[in-house]
Amino acid sequence: MPRADDFTRRHIGPDPQQIAKMLETLGLESMDHLIEQTIPESIRSSQPFRLPEALDENRLNKLTRQIAAKNTAAISMIGMGYHGTVTPPVIRRNVMENPDWYTAYTPYQPEVSQARLEVLITFQQMITDLTGMELANASLLDEATAAAEAMMMARRVGKNKSNRFFVDGDCLPQTIAVVKTRAIPMGIEVVVGDLDALKQGQYFAGLFQYPGTSGLIQDFKTEIETLKANGALIIMAADPLALTQLTPPAELGADIAVGSTQRFGVPMGFGGPHAAYFATHEKYKRSIPGRLIGVAIDSAGRPAYRMALQTREQHIRRDKANSNICTSQVLLAVMATFYAQYHGPEGLDRIAKSVNRLTRALAEGLKEIGFDIVHQEFFDTIIVRTPGRADYYVDKAEQARYNLRKVDSDHVGMTLDETLNREKIEGLVQVFAGSTPERVSGIIFDRDLPPSIPESFHRTSEYLTHPNFHLYRSETEFMRYLRKTASKDITLARSMIPLGSCTMKLNAASEMEGISNPLFAHIHPFAPAKHTGGYHQIIDELDNLLCQLTGFARFSFQPNAGSQGEYTGLLCIRALHHSQGEAHRNVCLIPSSAHGTNPASAVMAGMKVVVVKCDSDGNIDLDDFREKAEFNSDNLAATMVTYPSTHGVFEESIKTICDIVHQHGGQVYMDGANMNAMVGICRPAEIGADVMHLNLHKTFAIPHGGGGPGMGPIGVGEHLIPFLPDHPVVSCNNHGSSPLGTISAAPWGSPLILLISWAYIRLLGTYGQKRSTQVAILNANYMAHRLDPHYPVVYRGANEMVAHECVVNLAPLKESSGITVEDVAKRLVDYGFHAPTMSWPVPDSLMIEPTESESLAEIDRFCDALIKIRQEIRDIEEGKASQENNLLKNAPHSYHLLVQDEWEFPYTRQQAFFPTREMRENKYWPPVGRVDNVYGDRHLVCTCPPLSDYEDSPPQQDAA
Repeated sequence: MPRADDFTRRHIGPDPQQIAKMLETLGLESMDHLIEQTIPESIRSSQPFRLPEALDENRLNKLTRQIAAKNTAAISMIGMGYHGTVTPPVIRRNVMENPDWYTAYTPYQPEVSQARLEVLITFQQMITDLTGMELANASLLDEATAAAEAMMMARRVGKNKSNRFFVDGDCLPQTIAVVKTRAIPMGIEVVVGDLDALKQGQYFAGLFQYPGTSGLIQDFKTEIETLKANGALIIMAADPLALTQLTPPAELGADIAVGSTQRFGVPMGFGGPHAAYFATHEKYKRSIPGRLIGVAIDSAGRPAYRMALQTREQHIRRDKANSNICTSQVLLAVMATFYAQYHGPEGLDRIAKSVNRLTRALAEGLKEIGFDIVHQEFFDTIIVRTPGRADYYVDKAEQARYNLRKVDSDHVGMTLDETLNREKIEGLVQVFAGSTPERVSGIIFDRDLPPSIPESFHRTSEYLTHPNFHLYRSETEFMRYLRKTASKDITLARSMIPLGSCTMKLNAASEMEGISNPLFAHIHPFAPAKHTGGYHQIIDELDNLLCQLTGFARFSFQPNAGSQGEYTGLLCIRALHHSQGEAHRNVCLIPSSAHGTNPASAVMAGMKVVVVKCDSDGNIDLDDFREKAEFNSDNLAATMVTYPSTHGVFEESIKTICDIVHQHGGQVYMDGANMNAMVGICRPAEIGADVMHLNLHKTFAIPHGGGGPGMGPIGVGEHLIPFLPDHPVVSCNNHGSSPLGTISAAPWGSPLILLISWAYIRLLGTYGQKRSTQVAILNANYMAHRLDPHYPVVYRGANEMVAHECVVNLAPLKESSGITVEDVAKRLVDYGFHAPTMSWPVPDSLMIEPTESESLAEIDRFCDALIKIRQEIRDIEEGKASQENNLLKNAPHSYHLLVQDEWEFPYTRQQAFFPTREMRENKYWPPVGRVDNVYGDRHLVCTCPPLSDYEDSPPQQDAA
């Protein structure tokens, strides 16, 4: 029989004997002794953690199915930016359910990320083709936040210096709400209306929905001309499937195009996760938010991909950054791209034409039984007049398992998608008719139907012409393409990814099973509450579980990323101060060691950043903190602190810091990036935090997905509950009374992946949560102990212990050997490892986090690799190896070098490719050599290169 602790034993890498060995190595008597030496007693919770009994995987699976049965997967025709879609099984099985795709990290190390980078640049090609723009980024969180980012970019780059932003009234209501929320702290006035409102004064930009929420394909020619005449920019939110039939935004005069790629094979999932797109003109390339993938070359001059221009810009520009974006939706962008490659332009055209024809047939059928259709120009959405009877028809349709949109008491909206067919449309007509008249049934589908897309809006330009969208038509070829591509990356399916602060831990298959269940996958975020009981049970239970683990009173799941959680938490604090008549409180104290998104988020929330020094031990300088809190006492709004610190240490002064802030009228925002060192042992609310975001994709096992999805829900104290975000369509806080506004497109962010964290906590239970934290700290200290003689550990706590990660110093190596931290990172690739976090928070350092899910054997293998690399560096220091031409400077060694006739290096092939015996048996072959970042930025190409670029003759490098 399965035991409740079976999953805990499988989740935790080291077995009891390995744990005992590590404790002995560190001179510790027990796990309790480890925690006593590591975590200050003052912050350890004295109250027991009371989680439900741990479940074994079979019981969890059964419970998940029972909860899913409380959802109703009706025929969803609500629309409003969310559509039913068909995920091709080959994509679902080989991508969405494949750890080679979902366990990858953000592609900051391009040499081991060529698979994702290749698909993301294809995503960018897809978007530029569909929108007609010259440049697209590698996805954003959702359509609403993409529109908000477009507003902010337009303000930065536009010529009109007005502070007014126009929004057409037919935009999605959730988009309007998010734009308004983002605008308020930045002093932007949002005007929602029509052409008459547009003529009243100056605007720096305008936002239009194409087609509109009502389904109307509107000619915005006059509006666009009016705005452009005053130097304003044009933003269009466009449906990508509709763009296969409609004139692209760029051809209509748009400067920025945004939208969601959800309907390209990504399930609705009650609202997410989904990848938004953002496209614009080449001239704005240095202002585009988020990640941009470009084509560069490697050390041999061969084409290679990398993140361009904005790579980690928050760490460089901090409070001057273009945005606080850290997470994108890579896995979902990858799925949408593969969907487009699977179908090709012909397939997308066929789907779009089918959806439009069914919509026209529905409109004609309803007309013939006496109903009036409001708009005659539409793609997939119609509005039906039902004077005073909208509720009646929506309820009647619901009884027949159709979910329609109630526009108002007189109108009902219907949106069609690729999951609908002739039979379902006939059934809906019957709902409205009572019984389908013979003259309507069947006949409307077989005759010529009046067109619904005005001829002037017919698309004439080609799209998806690149070979990438034409090469993989048979499933055999497509399956092989997916496997070949995935093999280019290092993921958790291949080896540990020891990234400090990013907690790349096991994403167990049993936790992931629920997301493929149709009763979770195919639920519309605005479906009737009676149809979403299963989701609400999961959300409510996860809220209670996280409150039990953190000590907070309530969680909001709306933030779709850690950076968005930061922003949301600061807006809660801002709203609290405003409600107390203290709107002048706008100063935020942030340590110099903070993650770059912290100051960027503070600026977005309308706060003034005051930087606090750190002392020589990496801790917050308490004297400087106290001095700056006192100096800004009248205006102090908040502090942002990461705990344990970004240096991997439990700072003894954390409670004092919280007390100082509270004494001066401020609130404490705690960054939850390092929560993996506290679960089951400390409660942040008891330490003194008022609000905290949790990275569910770190601590609570949601996969990173190659750079997204992420989740950054915030927990708050009782006093901040009224200020949590709400939603204009489905209220998720205080019945619509929250003054904060709306953060994301969907009420609960990305609920589909909340199933993973819920399952993670239910499987581990109280004992498993605490044990995981203990082992995470044990693994980190064991690793620090092994590495310290070779790479000094920079920061330690009071008893010479680290938390769940350690920072090792490589700065002296540069002086003694000319070897940089980047050289070490690239050489690790030859040993089959992804590099740790480089040069942050300390320059010329590696921040290493093994997590609890790595075994002692894997930890030793990684330590052995670093120690062997140290010997390779020592050979350089001692003159045994060249300072310019050596194993590290030339790393990584791609497979191309192995097959060259001439070997021009002063070391052997064995030293380059097989530095350990294990590499002979399980070799990772990097697909490219070291990527030339400078070349990539000088020659910025962000669309798919022609296939000829991959022929044997490499491009010429700059003479410089």
